Amino acid sequence: RLDGILGGLQRSDFVVLAAIAGIQIKDIDISLEKDMMVIKGNRCDPQEHPNKKYFYQECYWGPFSRKIVLPENIDIDKADAQMDKGVLTIKIPKCESNGKVGVKIS
Repeated sequence: RLDGILGGLQRSDFVVLAAIAGIQIKDIDISLEKDMMVIKGNRCDPQEHPNKKYFYQECYWGPFSRKIVLPENIDIDKADAQMDKGVLTIKIPKCESNGKVGVKIS
């Protein structure tokens, strides 16, 4: 589960935004395979109080994972990811060809 927004914007690049505050870059793994992107990691509880019970807790602690189906017309070899103030931004350029070949029926 990713807290906050997760979205894809369509323009010259395919853009994914994920709000994952409270986690270091080294604790995030992004993998791209054909038509799927997987973002996963582990958010450790900075206040390690195993015996305390909270009335309300805003953040989710522990492992998280999100799978995102990607459009066909992108170049995954040119993907770029940046993290700024708890927001992960992944940009993947669109490409002209989607790699599909039509089959003529005779």
